[in-house]
Amino acid sequence: MQRILVQSSPFDQDDECQRQSDNHQVGAVVSFVGQVRGTDIASLTLEHYPGMTEQALRRIAQQADERWRLQGVTIIHRVGELTRGEPIVLVLTAAAHRQQAFAACAYIMDILKTQAPFWKKERKLDGSTHWVEAREEDAEAAAQWLSDG
Repeated sequence: MQRILVQSSPFDQDDECQRQSDNHQVGAVVSFVGQVRGTDIASLTLEHYPGMTEQALRRIAQQADERWRLQGVTIIHRVGELTRGEPIVLVLTAAAHRQQAFAACAYIMDILKTQAPFWKKERKLDGSTHWVEAREEDAEAAAQWLSDG
């Protein structure tokens, strides 16, 4: 089961985990929640292209499924203005065995960071804003997966 959502509203991690756990072939569900962080950050605004973003997330989930034969994938990514500490993204991977679920979850996050079309603008506590640049370590993490595959 693949569940891909881009939304402004909060998500319920427990409900989403239960949804993936309902399959009796699932031996492990691994989850990752990313949240707004930074001591000098007031908020983070995420923008995207509707349709294009969901398509990219579906492709990433499909690649993970083909590589690890998953029983399910959930990717929920929030957009709009989020304040420090709020959850941004939820990735759940369900598999027969924990190794598959852990690897697939890490893969999805690493690839999502470099291939999903989101744009982020930080608003600092002092009121200043700036667009967040791509990070070299994210590109390196994604490259490692792609060279392994």
